[in-house]
Amino acid sequence: MRLVKTQLRYITLCATIAICACNSGEEESPNIDIAAPVSVEQITTGSLSRFTITTGNATAEKVIKLNAQIGGTYILKNHPSYKRPFKLGDRVKAGQPFVEIQDQEYVNGIGLEAAKMNLELTQQEYDKQKSVFDKGGVTVRELKNSELSLTRARNELESAEIRLAKMKINIPISGTIVELPQYTSGSQIQQGDPLVTIMDYSRMYVDVSLPENTMMDIQTGQKVQITNYSLPDDTLSGSITELSPAIDINTRTYLAKVRFNNPNLLIRPGMFVKTLIKINQKNDIVVIPKEVIISDQRGKRVFVVQENTAFERIIETGMENDDMIEVISGLEENERLVTKGFETLRDRSKVKVLQ
Repeated sequence: MRLVKTQLRYITLCATIAICACNSGEEESPNIDIAAPVSVEQITTGSLSRFTITTGNATAEKVIKLNAQIGGTYILKNHPSYKRPFKLGDRVKAGQPFVEIQDQEYVNGIGLEAAKMNLELTQQEYDKQKSVFDKGGVTVRELKNSELSLTRARNELESAEIRLAKMKINIPISGTIVELPQYTSGSQIQQGDPLVTIMDYSRMYVDVSLPENTMMDIQTGQKVQITNYSLPDDTLSGSITELSPAIDINTRTYLAKVRFNNPNLLIRPGMFVKTLIKINQKNDIVVIPKEVIISDQRGKRVFVVQENTAFERIIETGMENDDMIEVISGLEENERLVTKGFETLRDRSKVKVLQ
């Protein structure tokens, strides 16, 4: 029994020594604050723009569709540059002969030569009557009747020439053939049959719907950037030329027409395009990336570094776009803003700035 008590006292003594040794080690261990690696950028002032983005279909500014004004035999002319009949997609110039419609019966019915002869005779008769009138040989009424006959003869000749011109169709505008019905040369066509559709899409427009809250910020003449999703690196410049004052009660939007030059014909008629319209811009303001802001119940926070210590700043923000945001208060120019590694920081955390 005495041996057991001795052993218990020995075990208790060893445990007490061990606990004291552990406590002593904890008190002597230094409190090490590990510096967190961060990246920083110097805060500078700059400008910030806000855009509204809309989409729409690009439409050629000039489109002309030609139909046959008379029936007859269809003869398609050769393209003067390619020395072959015109084809779909050909670039054409105004005035080039395009189609001839032949109908001898129609030509005979016009009576062009008879109209010319009639004009010649009535002109001679008028000149004779006027000479006699100057000598007092005819009355004013007789002279006026002769003048009326001359006017009618001129009108008849002009009408004959207009009717005859319907047989020969020239290209009306410079552009591109976008529709060309397939008729066999020498076949018969009817009055009203379609002949060709030509588009000049070197200048285009797009109708867009703009949100109601932008109405006070947008006006005619305002610059617009136009892009196509298949041509993201090619941006064209245009402007707003027309604005509707009416708000659609269902969509809460209003219509605007944007016109733009398309000199290299990169945008094709009917393409879906995106328009960027600048609705506001501020200059000489503190601007920071939106991604460095921590937002919680305390507000919007960022960290700045001074002498290898991170300090928390509560900020107030203003205008923003997709990537950047204006800081109204809480930051000063030339401070060093933490842009990477801020997620685990606390106020007054030690940091190591990475180069």
